[in-house]
Parts: sequence; C-alpha cells; structure tokens
Amino acid sequence: MTDRHKFARLNAARRVWAVASIHGEAARLGRLHGLIWDRLEPGDRIVYLGNMIGRGAAVGETLNELLAFRRVFLAGRNAFASDLVYLRGAQEEIWQKLLQLQFSQDPKRVLNWMVEFGVGSTLEAYGSNVELAREASGSGAVVLTRWTSGLRQAIRQHPGHFHLYAALRRAAYTADACLLLVNAGLDPERPLETQFDSFWWGGEGFSRITEPYGQFRKVVRGFEPRHPGLVETDYTLTVDGGCGFGGALMAACLTPAGELVDQVEA
Repeated sequence: MTDRHKFARLNAARRVWAVASIHGEAARLGRLHGLIWDRLEPGDRIVYLGNMIGRGAAVGETLNELLAFRRVFLAGRNAFASDLVYLRGAQEEIWQKLLQLQFSQDPKRVLNWMVEFGVGSTLEAYGSNVELAREASGSGAVVLTRWTSGLRQAIRQHPGHFHLYAALRRAAYTADACLLLVNAGLDPERPLETQFDSFWWGGEGFSRITEPYGQFRKVVRGFEPRHPGLVETDYTLTVDGGCGFGGALMAACLTPAGELVDQVEA
C-alpha cells in the first residue's frame, strides 16, 4: 500500500465521504455536492468511488463539476490535495483501454463490448461517437491510431480533464488502515497489492467478505449491478442508488472505524 500512484492514503481523516458511481449525471452531482457542502466538518475527506464517466449524457459537465468542487473544497479549509480522491472504476478503465484500442487484436469486438457498457456518452463528450469509433476500428491500425490520438488531444482541450484521469487511484484507505474504499469489489483471498482489476470487476468477491479483510474493519464500494441503495453488513458497505440507470446519486459518511454517521442522495 506504499505505492501512492496506485493507492490513496487518507491522513488524519475524522470522517470520510464516499460518493457512489455518478455515470455522467452532472446535475445530480451538483445537487449532491450542495448537500455535502452543508454537512462538511473539519477533518472530512472525500472519495469518489469510480464510474464518474460513461452512460449519462453529461460526461464533460460531470468532470467540470468534480474539478470545480475540488477547487472550493481545497480552498480555505486547511486542506491538502490528498484529502480528495478519485478512484478508477470500470468506466474509467474502459475509457483508458479505448484510448489504446489500436493495440487490440480484435478492436471491433472490443469496441462492441465497450459500447454495451456505455462508453458512447464519453466519446460524445470529446467530439466523437460510436459510429466514428466503429469506422476507425475497422480501418486498420494507422487510421485507428490517428483516431485515438485525436481523442487524447480532445481531452487536453478540456482544462483539468487530463490531470483528473491521471490522478485516478485503484483504492483508498485511512491512515490507520481501518477503512478501505474501492469501486466495485475485491477478492478477499488476495492481498490488496495484487488485486489489479478485481477492484472494478470483482463484485462477486465482495459478497464473500464475512470477516475483516486483513486489518480493515470495513470495505466500502460504490457500484453494484443491482443498485440496491445503501446496504451495510458488519464488514462491508455498498453505496449505489442506481445513478446512470434511473436512480439516485448517493454518498455515505463514515468514521475511520467504519461507523456510518450520515448519508445524502440527489
């Protein structure tokens, strides 16, 4: 857990706000930020649990809202940049892989899988669409490379977006290593450092957490395919009201010991 490029350490946290999957719903995110702002206390930390992009129609606006709230949160509160964390979710992982689509052995098949997961709205946020993507994926490596390069240039034209993607972490944990926050799950039989893509594809493993995972008292996730809302067990907490699928955007506030002390939804 010492690799700061993979994991975020929340130092001196009194409480942690865990924000569920947003899926490109900027308006809900703006309302949720207002609710959280009214409840913030000194020592609060904020972790966005991945899936910030994809599916919803306002991906670009969502990232702009995330960046705007970060500026306000860090200003005037004796806060450090590490007090607000963005986690990589399945949507961010898919987006990164799409930007490397030219290296795929079967780009058309991989793209179709990505489209099923809702990457189309993210493409549109950066001036492209599914039709152009399919045309490029069937036109050979040179054309496909030119197309993905254009997407990268488009990202850089949106202030802060490139740096937000570069700041994504696989998981976050409190300095006392009691609270662990992930996107969708993990494999409870493997150490944290070897989870890799289990964080965004390991939902089944999450349900098998029936005792403390290592020294962590509670593991929190922000995506579950059935979108059950707020579901707590002795050792886990799921926060997913179905934002992006017709449901609400939720956030839960916990102590480092894993006690749920507040919750909001928009």
